[in-house]
Amino acid sequence: MTEPWGDPEKIRRILADGRTWAVVGLADHPHRAAYRVAKFLQERGKRIVPVHPDAATVHGEQGYPTLADIPFPVDVVDVFRRSEAAGEFADEAVKIGAKAVWFQLDVIDEEAYERATAAGLDMVMDRCPAIEWSGLGPR
Repeated sequence: MTEPWGDPEKIRRILADGRTWAVVGLADHPHRAAYRVAKFLQERGKRIVPVHPDAATVHGEQGYPTLADIPFPVDVVDVFRRSEAAGEFADEAVKIGAKAVWFQLDVIDEEAYERATAAGLDMVMDRCPAIEWSGLGPR
């Protein structure tokens, strides 16, 4: 039995239906995982939105300092932050009306998972969309 936050059906749904991905922690640093994963998603037709205090443009997309500053709907909030800092972004995802939250590899906050799913969002933790794509992504 897998953890509830690694449910293959949720992963499949988020990868298929999530069109706009706000990537928390994405800056113009090619050596960082967020940079590479955002490019991967973009190459598969997803709109990526950098969310970083520097609000830099990354991969041709305008960045925003916070999720609340994004002036259009976001489907998925993809969080590249340490576990102890990640929960606040799950709460912000609820506030901005996102449909899903994705915590990257080694990012786990079970209380944030409970809050987000109780609010009706799909949530995945401790997974990478670039890794999951080959088995569960759209064809």
